[in-house]
Amino acid sequence: MYYPLVRKALFQLDAERAHELTLQQLHRISGTPLMHLLRQRLPFRPVNCMGLTFKNPLGLAAGLDKNGECIDAFGAMGFGSVEIGTVTPRPQPGNDKPRMFRVLEAEGIINRMGFNNLGVDNLVENVKRAHFDGILGINIGKNKDTPVEQGKEDYLTCMDKIYAYAGYIAVNISSPNTPGLRSLQYGEALDDLLTAIKHKQQALEKRHHKYVPVAVKIAPDLSEEELVQVADSLVRHKIDGVIATNTTLDRSLISGLRHAGEEGGLSGRPLQLRSTEIVRRLADELQGRLPIVGVGGIDSLVAAREKIAAGASLLQIYSGFIFKGPPLIKEIVTHL
Repeated sequence: MYYPLVRKALFQLDAERAHELTLQQLHRISGTPLMHLLRQRLPFRPVNCMGLTFKNPLGLAAGLDKNGECIDAFGAMGFGSVEIGTVTPRPQPGNDKPRMFRVLEAEGIINRMGFNNLGVDNLVENVKRAHFDGILGINIGKNKDTPVEQGKEDYLTCMDKIYAYAGYIAVNISSPNTPGLRSLQYGEALDDLLTAIKHKQQALEKRHHKYVPVAVKIAPDLSEEELVQVADSLVRHKIDGVIATNTTLDRSLISGLRHAGEEGGLSGRPLQLRSTEIVRRLADELQGRLPIVGVGGIDSLVAAREKIAAGASLLQIYSGFIFKGPPLIKEIVTHL
């Protein structure tokens, strides 16, 4: 397989530069005969979740294709779903560079990107041009300069603009790289946000004559009590799903390794154990009342099966995909 050669070349570059270059090349070949270089024939493994039928349970996690520029390319690789974003109402550059670091020995990635994206209007235009036949998720957030107490308006603005084009909507309140964002996971702030989102969803359903499910993406760093409260809020507000988890601030498993001291969220293999435990606790608490999308540290078939055994209905990969490439998709979908 060609990916080890591609990876070797890309890993000679700064992590963010490699990311940008990859997206540029994928965008360039989308819709051309060169797409056959990406295409993988995978078995049909349908999963019904959130009222949708996914052609297989494995999706691309948000963060890789923030602006929805390479939807068809990732679809050709075999993903059953592709989640684009996080997108904000207005374009923003994100945090200062450097802001992405590989922890090679641990097959992890630290990032403090800060929702860098070209804005929701740009994303919608890219979605209109895509021909992906899987489920498209659109992940939404708030602009950095929007006060947290006004943050829900940013989510509602994004919902308005993407609703007609999304298979499902993912609400990101768990990135550690936007100041104050994680506070929206707690207590009255969470209830206020979910109330507004549910009302908006109901209004948009009437306007567009279709129901688009909403899932909330949570952090792996919640305490036991906080996790129980989040689960209770999601059920009470009739949210359609929960994505567990985002990146972690915990560095215990990479202590002493290069870049371990960098600020930002850690993803990849060091996150697998913690995110799987969150999935397991959520499953115990939710008792099937809403589905769980398991994400965090999935870098092999065994890791994927661990998430399913813990209670996940769907899976997403990001860092494992960076380290293992398209063969990981085929391995998981074929044998899961």
